[in-house]
Amino acid sequence: MFVLVNLKAYPCDPIAVATAARDVADDAGVRIAVAPQAADLARVADTGVETWAQHVSPIDHGSHTGSTRPATVADAGAVGTLINHSERRLTLADIDRAREVAADNGLETIVCANNPAQAGAAAALGPDAVAVEPPTLIGGDVSVASADPDIVTDAVTAVNQVDDAVDVFCGAGVSTGSDVAAAADLGASGVLLASGVAKADDPSAALTDLVSKI
Repeated sequence: MFVLVNLKAYPCDPIAVATAARDVADDAGVRIAVAPQAADLARVADTGVETWAQHVSPIDHGSHTGSTRPATVADAGAVGTLINHSERRLTLADIDRAREVAADNGLETIVCANNPAQAGAAAALGPDAVAVEPPTLIGGDVSVASADPDIVTDAVTAVNQVDDAVDVFCGAGVSTGSDVAAAADLGASGVLLASGVAKADDPSAALTDLVSKI
């Protein structure tokens, strides 16, 4: 299982979370990555934790004020990026272009989707993974794997029918080791989460619990 912790714009210490994630990943032998805000990418990458961007724009060099260039993200030390998170939606054309430019710069890509049908459509674009995250459950206390397990299993089926080389992750409400285990049982090979770690009083303890059943 792959665990990606999205720090969003939460008022947490990105270096403290990154250091905790690095240490827990090393101790448990589990792949854990952290996605900080763009301005913190280099500092987080310097901790040695696997570092991902929260978003990249579908651009290269040019007049793109306020955009996040994939090559710059890679230069800062990121190894992958989320694309089309429910809080940063893109058009289908921009998802495709962002994935292409990210891949050209050596970044792994996870395209986020709201539901199984969108997950299947996203898989057709050729990302490394698709993450299904129902927006109504994001930031909540109930994991998608518990609240609506069919969303996960249907997303796995939809993606596999298009391209079984694309991994399927799930997110929304994931916060405990039991949530991660449930996601794995439903066929997901990774999880996305945010507040369960970013808002935790003890990120190390929260991460340790997350991977305890893997």
